[in-house]
Amino acid sequence: MPYLIEQHEDGLLQFTINRPEVRNAINYEVMEGLREAVNLAGRKEVKALMITGAGRQAFCSGGDLGLFHSLKTEEEAFGMLSGMAAIMKDLLFLPKPTVAFLNGAAVGGGCELASACDFRIAASGTKAGFIQGKLAITTGWGGGSILMEKLLPAHALKMLAEATVYECSELLELGFIHRLSEKDALESCRDFLSKILQLDVNVLESYKKLQIEKWQNSHILERIDDEVRRCAVLWEKDEHHAQVDKFLNRS
Repeated sequence: MPYLIEQHEDGLLQFTINRPEVRNAINYEVMEGLREAVNLAGRKEVKALMITGAGRQAFCSGGDLGLFHSLKTEEEAFGMLSGMAAIMKDLLFLPKPTVAFLNGAAVGGGCELASACDFRIAASGTKAGFIQGKLAITTGWGGGSILMEKLLPAHALKMLAEATVYECSELLELGFIHRLSEKDALESCRDFLSKILQLDVNVLESYKKLQIEKWQNSHILERIDDEVRRCAVLWEKDEHHAQVDKFLNRS
């Protein structure tokens, strides 16, 4: 199974990308699993949603390049990008607290997925970065627009434009991660959310909706749509396909 969904008695819903053999890269099945998890998280018995990856090597390495490299045209790319962006929007607007536990490297689309969560916890030694620029494209699932809302604009621009991978210390300085933890994913998230999980779910929903209203007023949904379209345009270009070929054929 490429993903796992577990409901815990304390109100925590856990989604795990279960593709450690490909560094938890996202394929269409994982996309469907994410959509299912976000829908399940809307139930009243769920107080918070956590997202993590299987194993200890990677949280998520982004989209599965071996699969998505078959998408050549702007139209083909837009179908995949807009589909994942729709899931990201639902995750962003979920009226429950959300947390990503980075159990390992988070790069490219993996950082986009983490950025859509309210909080990010990382295992020590975790590295993360928006490396899309090195593939001659931009963020394409909405992560760039979301990052601009979550971080100071200068910090967000630095992470996007440098297209590099950062160590834990700099991720803390940039505000991308909120805490380091030596515990496993479930225990780390429970510790971080311990006070939150004690509250009534209606209180949690009310507070999250304050944040959602702020994002709505900033027209983030329209900005994400524009971001997806710009990425699709770049996706079709020879420069992108050449960089992906180089990456897939690296020794």
